[in-house]
Amino acid sequence: MSRPATDGVRADVHAFQARATDAELDDLRARLAAARLPEAETVHGAAPGPRRWDQGVPLADLVEVVDYWRTEYDWRAFEERLDRIGQFRTTVDGLGIHFLHRRSPHTDATPLLMTHGWPGSVAEFVDVVDELADPGDATAPAFHVVVPSLPGFGYSDKPATTGWGTEKIAAAWVELMRRLGHDRFLAHGGDWGGNITTVLGGRFPAHVLGVHTLFAEAPPGLTTEGLTETERAWTEETRDFWRHRAAYAKQQATRPQTVGYALVDSPVGLLAWILDKFAEWTDTEDSPFETLSLDRVLDDVTLYWLTRTGASAARIYYESHNSLDPGLRVDVPSAITMYPRDIEKTPRPWAQKRYRKIVRWNAPERGGHFPSLEMPEYFVADLRAGLAAVLAACDG
Repeated sequence: MSRPATDGVRADVHAFQARATDAELDDLRARLAAARLPEAETVHGAAPGPRRWDQGVPLADLVEVVDYWRTEYDWRAFEERLDRIGQFRTTVDGLGIHFLHRRSPHTDATPLLMTHGWPGSVAEFVDVVDELADPGDATAPAFHVVVPSLPGFGYSDKPATTGWGTEKIAAAWVELMRRLGHDRFLAHGGDWGGNITTVLGGRFPAHVLGVHTLFAEAPPGLTTEGLTETERAWTEETRDFWRHRAAYAKQQATRPQTVGYALVDSPVGLLAWILDKFAEWTDTEDSPFETLSLDRVLDDVTLYWLTRTGASAARIYYESHNSLDPGLRVDVPSAITMYPRDIEKTPRPWAQKRYRKIVRWNAPERGGHFPSLEMPEYFVADLRAGLAAVLAACDG
């Protein structure tokens, strides 16, 4: 439900509170209890290790997660957590946009827009928002944090027509920040959020102070000549991913409606589709829960389930897959972090062809595609360091 906003927020921005009905939660548990599951995978050898996942989510792992989801998981705790951060909605270009907004108590705080990707949601950032807005270390920079839900994700509206690709989303984010009184701001993102952050930095330099991204897609056609051995390995790993492990992206880019029926109708199907990515894209050896909280993964999956956004979220691939303008250049200060187990890693010489003012480059020794969930303390420290370098470059 929406109610008038307070604390000086514009009238066209409304405070928001979501509550699933008891009937919706009962229906979810009933569907989980009645799920029809396939036989176990035929991968040889059941010893712990990544090979267990060669055919996708192992049956034993899925059964364990489904049982916890049905009998112990507490969705109400997540609803309360979102409320404590602060939820709002506004309408941009006819589409309702949901976002978290945590204002910092520090007078020198800088506005920071954080954009999630797929199969993520605002749940990616709930563990880091408070520390970014009100750091325990008095010497650390503070931020007014804004975390929007992408169109078709979570409590944002589902687009009824085509057109809501990353370019339009970036423009909508500029308008959203303007309505919050943030005419100039920093931007961060990974996955689709990294793509959108790149568009923000390239298209809207008058509003974007600088960017921090985990996704630094280079322009096409670059040579590996002159790259280090590690950088060459990165290009080979990225090529292997897109050739052999990206069927999900091709499906969602070409037939999102078809897979969407299963994602909206079956909670077990939705869980498996998303859990497969949390497993494959994290810096773990056997199970994503070596580093990820089971509750946080289920917060994310349950948000997709209750909002029926499995199909609408998949459509961002239909709208924007391989659509980043080859000629787009980012001239605002940029900080880039390449986590070693991420699915797409760009050598710095390649990244410099698009991001022409890299002020900090970091390649940690560990971490995967979801660092804010896998290693939140490191993620916050790295983000602060990157944004501090960006702000120093702005001052210079």
